[in-house]
Amino acid sequence: MLDYEILRLLWWALLGTLLIGIAVMDGFDLGVAVLLPFVAKTDTERRIAINTVGPVWEGNQVWLILGGGAIFAAWPALYAAAFSGFYLAMFLVLAALILRPVAFKFRSKIEDRRWRNVWDWALFIAGLVPALIFGVAFGNVIIGAPFRFDDTLRMTYEGNLFGLLNPFSLLCGLVSVAMLVAHGGTYLTLKGSGMVASRAATAGRLASLLAIVLFVLAGLWVAYGIDGYVITSTLAHDGPSNPLGKVVARQAGAWLNNYKIYPWTKVAPIIAIVALLFASALIGTKRKGLAFIFSGLGVASIIATAGLSLFPFMLPSSLDPNASLTVWDSSSSRLTLMIMLVVTAIFLPIIIAYTSWVYRVLRGPVTADYVERSGSHLY
Repeated sequence: MLDYEILRLLWWALLGTLLIGIAVMDGFDLGVAVLLPFVAKTDTERRIAINTVGPVWEGNQVWLILGGGAIFAAWPALYAAAFSGFYLAMFLVLAALILRPVAFKFRSKIEDRRWRNVWDWALFIAGLVPALIFGVAFGNVIIGAPFRFDDTLRMTYEGNLFGLLNPFSLLCGLVSVAMLVAHGGTYLTLKGSGMVASRAATAGRLASLLAIVLFVLAGLWVAYGIDGYVITSTLAHDGPSNPLGKVVARQAGAWLNNYKIYPWTKVAPIIAIVALLFASALIGTKRKGLAFIFSGLGVASIIATAGLSLFPFMLPSSLDPNASLTVWDSSSSRLTLMIMLVVTAIFLPIIIAYTSWVYRVLRGPVTADYVERSGSHLY
């Protein structure tokens, strides 16, 4: 059996990988939904856009289920604090994710322009709300959530939904929306056709540049306007999971400490900016596939930047800094992490292989002729 410290590090990295998987794989679905009313004007064009993600959106949500399951099993304290404290925000996300399949299924049931317009805007909302809320959640993780533990480790959360919508978190939400819209735009240029692909290229290019600007602004805000958290006491990396067994202090600019201690971590924000620049330059050209790869790399690097900045914190507490959850004191038992690691090592490659095969089979653009010939067999 691996050392407890190594297992905790591995599951921190795996959780980050799953979060990146959610953003990259399900992210372009959300981006396409947000762009739908703006890049597709006729019913045929909207069906082209919808059917670029029609065969894959359900499979892409597997990453969201895996991420939630990983938090529940590997980081129970994090699951309890985040899913309890962010309950109403998560409910909004869940409602939007329920609305999406309903809109997909009901849109084409009736050949009426007003009927279909209602469901098209429902898809827009179902794409915008999760993209925004996920970013807002990340923002609140960075500034700290208002929770605490008593001496029996019973958690109390003292915030509310409106408290989550603070200026910095809303900025993070806009970063999330911009990067996912850019990702969705690059996907539409790859899988769409005609004016849909042309308009998506313009929207994706603008969204990529906007994501860079917002990302830099958020970085400057973190550096100069937000206090980070540091552990000021000795904390055993292989000790029991007790969040109250340490002393934590707030310090200005503390979220930049990892970039000073480990200079290689600076690669993440640099790659994020460079990748989005390349994506904006290549979108709409003959190298559409490369643009999509760079767009996904940009999304992944933005999330990696947040994770590397916070390490070893997973959810800081603004109410009681000592109760902040870290990699070293909020995990499941050593045996649980080991069993889950073995299961993940078996099934995650299968999921990746199957997903790759599906995308290979479904390669090629969705055209107006294909949509019209398929009739009711498509969305």
